[in-house]
Amino acid sequence: MKIGELARRTAVSERSLRYYEEQGLLAPERTPSGHRTYPERAVDRVIRIQELFAAGLCSGKIAELLPCMRDEDGGPSEAATPWLVADLTRQRARIDQQIAELMRTREVLDEVITAASDSSSAAGRPPTRSGARTG
Repeated sequence: MKIGELARRTAVSERSLRYYEEQGLLAPERTPSGHRTYPERAVDRVIRIQELFAAGLCSGKIAELLPCMRDEDGGPSEAATPWLVADLTRQRARIDQQIAELMRTREVLDEVITAASDSSSAAGRPPTRSGARTG
């Protein structure tokens, strides 16, 4: 498939796909005229790359990790090696920390929303900003 079709099927821009190629994350074949073509399995590869970026991994780390993963399901491939374990454990701990921080932030927002809702309904009108003129 051509780059435009891969972009449509994965909802990833052509520019991003070219970046993935530059970073060694995606390897298209070339037609005699130089156009990129991708095998069907490239769809799974791009989806996997997107998931890893969303988890906060940088392109260098993804390039190290991809050869050790199956594109179809993200499971370990036969190329997976034990040297990745410590690094991936650190990455998982970092993600766990981000999740904990987001949950704390959500709790604070919930408290503010509740307090603002209670004071707004008690006064019978929307709250005004501090120092704002009403009239």
